[in-house]
Amino acid sequence: MIISDPWFYVTAIPAVLIFGIGKGGLGGALGVVAVPLMSLTVSSTQAAAILLPILCAMDGVAVKQHYRHVDTTLLRKMLPGAVLGVAIAGMVMSYSSENRLQMVVGSLCLLFCGHYYFTLFVTGQEKQISSSKYDRLLAFFWAGLSGFSSTTIHAGGGPASIYLLPLKLDKVTLIATMAVFFAVVNAFKLLPFYLLGQFDYTNLMTALVLIPLAPVGVKLGVWMLHRFSQATIYHVCYLLLLISGAKLFWAGIGSDLL
Repeated sequence: MIISDPWFYVTAIPAVLIFGIGKGGLGGALGVVAVPLMSLTVSSTQAAAILLPILCAMDGVAVKQHYRHVDTTLLRKMLPGAVLGVAIAGMVMSYSSENRLQMVVGSLCLLFCGHYYFTLFVTGQEKQISSSKYDRLLAFFWAGLSGFSSTTIHAGGGPASIYLLPLKLDKVTLIATMAVFFAVVNAFKLLPFYLLGQFDYTNLMTALVLIPLAPVGVKLGVWMLHRFSQATIYHVCYLLLLISGAKLFWAGIGSDLL
């Protein structure tokens, strides 16, 4: 039996399309709105469980579109931390609240965006981070936080963006690397969700109904990627990171006050 409440689909359909657009051409931070939007009609846990199989379908489309342009060196730096983050999240998901993680991830995103916009408006140019001996450690840390927050609240785009955006990659390389990175992360996330019993019949059948929207959203994102300049894509990514950071921080604060 699938979810029959029509109001659920009023929230779920745009949520799936928005997540697909983010995967196809605007980075991972856009997807942070999907679970909160669906949570207007179902619990956040159920929303995340329904969304995960759909994300895996989106990953297949996104990787097919972008795999030729992926930066494999960056993936090798990031994936070990991400897999560890997913594993740790799987161990703590059954008993830890998500509000404190939302506050931490949200505040980091806001601080990072504040530094970016301050540098841009004061100096008139974006600051590019040069490679350093700490690069692997930074990649491991932010990817680990990305894997953890992606597993617990489907909000891994912010931490991954904090590491990737300052590298000033070509726009296609940036989106391709994020697409493959999150494809691997989402594949690993299937195990903890399964072990926690989140893939029941209702959730899986509802996901199956929504899966045809996955390639539509990704294709829209790819269309946008190839029709806007690199500067525009980066500005949009930073704006989405700012919005997602504010949303996460406010959600964490709100949960803490209740």
